[in-house]
Amino acid sequence: MREIIDQHEGGLDKFSRGYEKFGFQRSANGITYREWAPGAKWATLIGDFNNWNPQADVMTKNEFGVWEVFLPNNADGSPPIPHASRVKIRMDTPSGIKDSIPAWIKFSVQAPNEIPYNGIYYDPPDEEKYVFEHPQPNAPKSLRIYESHVGMSSPEPKINTYVNFRDNVLPRIKRLGYNAVQIMAIQEHSYYASFGYHVTNFFAPSSRFGTPDELKSLIDRAHELGLIVLMDIVHSHASNNVLDGLNQFDGTDSHYFHSGSLGYHWIWDSRLFNYGNWEVLRFLLSNARWWLEEYKFDGFRFDGVTSMMYTHHGLAVGFTGNLNEYFGYATDVNAMVYLMLVNDMIHGLFPKAVTIGEDVSGMPTFCIPVQDGGVGFDYRLHMAIPDKWIEFMKLKDEDWKIGNIVDTLTNRRWLEKCVAYAESHDQALVGDKTLAFWLMDKDMYDFMALDRPSTPRIDRGIALHKMIRLLTMSLGGEGYLNFMGNEFGHPEWIDFPRGDQHLPNGVIVPGNNNSFDKCRRMFDLGDADYLRYRGMQEFDQAMQHLEEEYEFMTSEHQYISRKNEGDKMLIFERGDLVFVFNFHWANSYFDYRIGCLKPGKYKVVLDSDDKLFGGFNRIDHTAEYFTNEGTYDNRRCSLSVYAPSRTAVVYALAD
Repeated sequence: MREIIDQHEGGLDKFSRGYEKFGFQRSANGITYREWAPGAKWATLIGDFNNWNPQADVMTKNEFGVWEVFLPNNADGSPPIPHASRVKIRMDTPSGIKDSIPAWIKFSVQAPNEIPYNGIYYDPPDEEKYVFEHPQPNAPKSLRIYESHVGMSSPEPKINTYVNFRDNVLPRIKRLGYNAVQIMAIQEHSYYASFGYHVTNFFAPSSRFGTPDELKSLIDRAHELGLIVLMDIVHSHASNNVLDGLNQFDGTDSHYFHSGSLGYHWIWDSRLFNYGNWEVLRFLLSNARWWLEEYKFDGFRFDGVTSMMYTHHGLAVGFTGNLNEYFGYATDVNAMVYLMLVNDMIHGLFPKAVTIGEDVSGMPTFCIPVQDGGVGFDYRLHMAIPDKWIEFMKLKDEDWKIGNIVDTLTNRRWLEKCVAYAESHDQALVGDKTLAFWLMDKDMYDFMALDRPSTPRIDRGIALHKMIRLLTMSLGGEGYLNFMGNEFGHPEWIDFPRGDQHLPNGVIVPGNNNSFDKCRRMFDLGDADYLRYRGMQEFDQAMQHLEEEYEFMTSEHQYISRKNEGDKMLIFERGDLVFVFNFHWANSYFDYRIGCLKPGKYKVVLDSDDKLFGGFNRIDHTAEYFTNEGTYDNRRCSLSVYAPSRTAVVYALAD
């Protein structure tokens, strides 16, 4: 495919610049508009600029199904389409006359009290265009990602803005010790409650949160703070919205997508791209490049990659690791080729960019460079970890199997870098449960104030919440991800504003009267020194700063010296640190001997039982621990420590 692109398009670099050919192209003499719509029989450009007159700017079609029209400048030299004016393409299609938002539109807006979106010709005068001031940081050695959604990032029940996120949330992310921010729901999506995953306009940043230039200022500010900015990009499917999106754009079922059932995801209720189509490849490759080139994003988290790679989309399939599950008739070869092409393009043209793939299947070679025969991602999301923690949430403490946890955390392919996370953003949605809610349930509403006595459920929940996060970070991969608010155990789920949904069978699914009450993040809870949330947030911050100092996530040295099911003890080394986890609900161990690799004097560098973190202060932080010679747990030396119940303690060699 690379050779064919080189032969017919002049290379991947040129092929991925589709936004310089399609859509609206401004020149010294006027504006050219092009659109690929082979199914259309007639097309015209309409908008505010020509009073929506369908006869004014009729388009012509070439042999490849590309429609084109040139609009000369006005007599005074001004552009024929004013900045911020509404535009659409009207087509005579096999399914009738249809007005569509241009596929390559750079901005689209929903007017007040209107349902459909309007395509906006976005070309502000030079003095209004945002100019980037700060260089893009290099990708950090270890990724500590703060996953965010701009719209629900305010403590107030409203849609937050790029500007507010820039000024209020970015400094918080930096202070917490994260080095990357991953932003969801950037590509325009007409249905807010889709969480950004049913994209309608692929080149347009969501207008709910502000203008394209305000998004650029957000990214520039993140770079000033030393944060890299990753975009949650959706190329796995598209909204089935016919009015605002790509679905039946030219009146056919098979334009950008497969026709029939092959092009429909029955669980997501969305359309599936035909990755074997030349113009679809151009569209998607150009889309990925657009966000890197125009907005200075530092990379992507590719959504739904498992769905792309298999014709069964990973639904109701249990992957055992048998190679026939990955290399067989169920593999979508065209989708695999696209993933290789997009990674090759990104890493070839933007060497500092980071790509993360959301794959639950464990596809071999997923994180091997394309030139070595791999798919080309830098990281794979370690999706089995949050599933395992949910499984454990349903068990009694005595049924937690230490070995089972360790097997899940360490089950990754050799030399494959993984991003670990304890819980997914989906768990924060209405109807699901975050880890904090699994652990503490309704006690969170009554017993999180420090001036009130705690409950056994709260004590257990706070202790395990901290241990689970540290264990996930220290043993689960080479990167770590947290969804905003989960660092302090946000007590409310997310409920996007929704109206009643009328299903085809006549059933009405009730909404929430379009309420924004639960579509927010109450950061003030994590900051309040009179609430127990503060201790959980302080621990998360300490965890991030510990990784910053010791870089244990990216250390090649990892050795698990003890998994004791009776004691519920887990002891391992990662980098230069020794991690001691006691998951026992009642037993604390005095003079507990732990093996270690290096002899010398050790000190406590992180203690989940610290009072600052809402613990019981059972560890003496001034104590010094000296090693004994002699093999213990297959380590060269050992030391004796105090291991309180439900506590994680990290030790490092003292200087």
